[in-house]
Amino acid sequence: MTELSFQLYSARNFPTLSEVLIKLSQAGYSQVEGYGGIYANLDEAGLHALKADLEAGGLTMPTGHFGLDMLEREPARALQIAKILGMEAIYCPFLMPDQRPSDAGGWFAFGQRLAEAGKRYQDAGYVFGWHNHDFEFQTLADGSTPQEQIFAGGPDLAWEADIAWVVRGKADPFAWIESYGKRIRAVHVKDIAPAGENTDEDGWADVGHGTVPWKDLMDALRKTPAKHFVLEHDNPKDLDRLISRSLAAFETY
Repeated sequence: MTELSFQLYSARNFPTLSEVLIKLSQAGYSQVEGYGGIYANLDEAGLHALKADLEAGGLTMPTGHFGLDMLEREPARALQIAKILGMEAIYCPFLMPDQRPSDAGGWFAFGQRLAEAGKRYQDAGYVFGWHNHDFEFQTLADGSTPQEQIFAGGPDLAWEADIAWVVRGKADPFAWIESYGKRIRAVHVKDIAPAGENTDEDGWADVGHGTVPWKDLMDALRKTPAKHFVLEHDNPKDLDRLISRSLAAFETY
């Protein structure tokens, strides 16, 4: 059975982290995905303490998000974090609006920039890639999309496919899986509420309780090299509900 990991960003409003890790362990999770907010500012002792908290709950952190600034400017620091926490894959998760290119050439160059940043991590044995949102699927003046240009500029980049953001970007996730499935090494598993619902959760839903066709998507994704499937909800109001309902639904796919 495919294991479901948990993106700890989903629990950022439900401290403390140590309590969240206990909840996840008790609910049946064995993996989590980290992000900069929980480890970017930790010293070596803090990283080892986080690793101990993970191990106490029988949890591993095979994947992690790292901001582009750290990836480019502090590679030794990023590698230290990944090594101590036992990661296998490193993903760059976002680009601020004021940093986003406006044309195909700019996005191609950004793909080259990501690929250049990623070489040192790939050389160290890590999977390295990009995690999408919705802006990468907006059509550019030449008819292409930023996501296509990123991949063209970085032919060796892996893809952590955030399927719900693909849908919010008004793209067809099945077509993208068909075209770029060989790049997919990890997947964000989250759901979108029916139109007008869950407005207090930014329109997101627990997995299996929204409109994203996850059963069919999992059938398609299992044909790709995807190894890590990571539950995420960008703004849940009930963490316990998210943890339990999403896992129960995922186990049926």
